[in-house]
Amino acid sequence: MKFLDQAKIYVSSGDGGAGCIGFRREKFIEFGGPDGGDGGRGGDVWVECVGNLNTLIDYRYQQHFKARNGTPGMGQNRSGANGDDVVIKVPPGTQVLAEDQETLIADLTHIGQRVLISKGGNGGFGNAHFKSSTNRTPRHANPGLPGEELTIWLHLKLIADAGLIGLPNAGKSTFLAAVSAAKPKIADYPFTTLHPNLGVVRAGDRDLVLADIPGLIEGASEGAGLGTRFLGHVERCQVLLHLVDVTQDDVAAAYKTVRAELKAYDPALAKRKEIVALSKCDAVDEETIARQAAALKAAARKTPRVLSAVSGKGVRDTLFAIAQEIGKAQTRERDAEAEQPDGPPRWQP
Repeated sequence: MKFLDQAKIYVSSGDGGAGCIGFRREKFIEFGGPDGGDGGRGGDVWVECVGNLNTLIDYRYQQHFKARNGTPGMGQNRSGANGDDVVIKVPPGTQVLAEDQETLIADLTHIGQRVLISKGGNGGFGNAHFKSSTNRTPRHANPGLPGEELTIWLHLKLIADAGLIGLPNAGKSTFLAAVSAAKPKIADYPFTTLHPNLGVVRAGDRDLVLADIPGLIEGASEGAGLGTRFLGHVERCQVLLHLVDVTQDDVAAAYKTVRAELKAYDPALAKRKEIVALSKCDAVDEETIARQAAALKAAARKTPRVLSAVSGKGVRDTLFAIAQEIGKAQTRERDAEAEQPDGPPRWQP
């Protein structure tokens, strides 16, 4: 299945059905009176989060969604049927944005969440609704109200516990393939990863979801390489594992390049908890590892981990370090939620 993380779609709710102008006409009933029914309500457009999707590829081939109109009212006080709703199903982590791609309408992170995007028009009243003691034979009815039309953007941000970042060919895909059942493309040329990959990892008694993000290069925030389009997928990650290739000539410059692009994309993302590691350490000797680790420590201001996804060196310890940081982050979130006063109940559509 092809990966697609953003889509532009057009939605329209149904129009309300018109009210009916009718009169009761039966034999031996001289004054039957008005009996025109009300029109049916137009269908709504909903966006629902479901668990069996992981891409927005369905909306590459269908961009227009229109709910059914309400049925007009009929005589004998028969109301029209309501129009059928349209439900747009999206994977967890999808954000619904307005046409300007800045106004957030909804953020769907849990399976079963639903949000009303476009409300259907109400049906019109039939002439039986206007009957009164002074107007015994009303000869007018209301038309149905029109539905709402709008353009929305769907942006998918994968929900992962930890994200793998680094320059192209830093060993991110190799690390993901070594610790999980994921099978990302691995080759000896840059930009082999063209879209994010997810893998589930077991660290002790905790299951972790790792996201492999396509590599960043200098100028990515300005569109160089694959740009920063896929960095949105690590915004939900609680920990970042920054891999630096030990075989590079200047590991400090490689580290600073990625950090600069992170900061240019989102300063809050640059402040996320980060674990720095030297990758591909099976390809060099211990002396080179020590020299590169010292240079990276001076640039990152923290001691980097030494690992090799091929030989397994340092991989287990790195996974447990990620799990520990995720546990701390979750504890902080629970404490913050417990300190917040209970507000008014939230309306659920």
